[in-house]
Amino acid sequence: MSPHPIAETVASLMPKAKAELTELVAFKSVADFEQYPRSESEAAANWVADALRTEGFQDVALLDTPDGTQSVYGFLPGPEGAPTVLLYAHYDVQPPLDEAGWATPPFELTERDGRWFGRGSADCKGGIVMHLLALRALKANGGVPVHVKVIAEGSEEQGTGGLERYAEEHPELLRADTIVVGDAGNFRVGLPTVTATLRGMTLVRVQIDTLEGNLHSGQFGGAAPDALGALVRVLDSLRAEDGSTTVDGLDGGGVWEGLQYGEADFRKDAKVLDGVGLIGDGSVADRIWARPAVTVLGIDCPPVVGATPSVQASARALISLRVPPGVDAAEATKLLRAHLESRTPWGARVRTEQIGQGQAFRADTTSPAYEAMAGALSEAYDGEKMQAAGMGGSIPLCNTLAALYPEAEILLIGLNEPEAQIHAVNESVSPQELERMSVAEALFLQRYATS
Repeated sequence: MSPHPIAETVASLMPKAKAELTELVAFKSVADFEQYPRSESEAAANWVADALRTEGFQDVALLDTPDGTQSVYGFLPGPEGAPTVLLYAHYDVQPPLDEAGWATPPFELTERDGRWFGRGSADCKGGIVMHLLALRALKANGGVPVHVKVIAEGSEEQGTGGLERYAEEHPELLRADTIVVGDAGNFRVGLPTVTATLRGMTLVRVQIDTLEGNLHSGQFGGAAPDALGALVRVLDSLRAEDGSTTVDGLDGGGVWEGLQYGEADFRKDAKVLDGVGLIGDGSVADRIWARPAVTVLGIDCPPVVGATPSVQASARALISLRVPPGVDAAEATKLLRAHLESRTPWGARVRTEQIGQGQAFRADTTSPAYEAMAGALSEAYDGEKMQAAGMGGSIPLCNTLAALYPEAEILLIGLNEPEAQIHAVNESVSPQELERMSVAEALFLQRYATS
């Protein structure tokens, strides 16, 4: 049986896709302008805008969102009476972390072992290229059968909510019958997957102060209250003995009923060191998709190199709490802040501050759009049946869009399978996944137009 014409077209476009992803990855578009120049993000936004104009999009605009970043919008009209589909991705990326830990420079797309390495290659600059490939394949095979809106966010990784607030202020801009969020991924390479749930998240900064200034540990240690010691006590109170998250008043007993994640597979994907146990109880799927998870993202205290024998007067930490579907993120934030404040020992002064927040999300997988996607994914993946999985990460925009457009169907697909190592060093994308997911998206748009 000969390949579908869409698949043949996408295959022929892969060299161009690699060249474009190389250009996109080269932009150091981290939306933290204290670390990276704003000009890098602006250049990436202009690249996306130019790409949309080249593909015939109308009303292409750089939207100045309330958090000081830019999102890129464009509209491609389809046949009269056709449904409207919104395609989402984001061009901002996580910092590369320890650049010395990368085998190749993080902002240079590099091919190695059959994968393309570079920050943002999968999350989510690859998603932008996936959308472009799908649309080009349709144009080469009879035309795009739906109206298409594209929105490329500029600060998704920061969780600062710029696009969410912009959408709320301009509710007609992103209105669509179906929304395809290209920021998820397959459960495993070669296993077509839609993401049915997302955990929400909250970020809280906690600061503890005990003294007017640091003191000599020999002269005062043993009686002077140590702010760093107090912070360690507080952070330890967020976990039970087995490592389960324990925030006072927050339910931690959720159960995942769908696709399961074997412990051996998880250990391999997470690169857990030999002899080190997993934390928490219940199945792996319970722990990463259906339950809250606390992570200490950073601590401000003296580094080991150059440390002096001092009792610390102040210490602070940034804490992330992932919130499962069914739990209100605002309520979880209140519980986390109350926990931190009530667990601070010795009468130390404690301040908590919410830095970011996003609600959890649950999709309706019985909708017509999901049926169209199931058929498209199966065709693109040689008959493999579509699976539905959860995702422990957060995409706050999903809930904003669901609230603004309650009749819209929202699907989450993408390139972030486990081998991609998103947010870590040596992030990469599988070119085979990029090719097949682009084919699937194009086939989906064809099927959806006639559903």
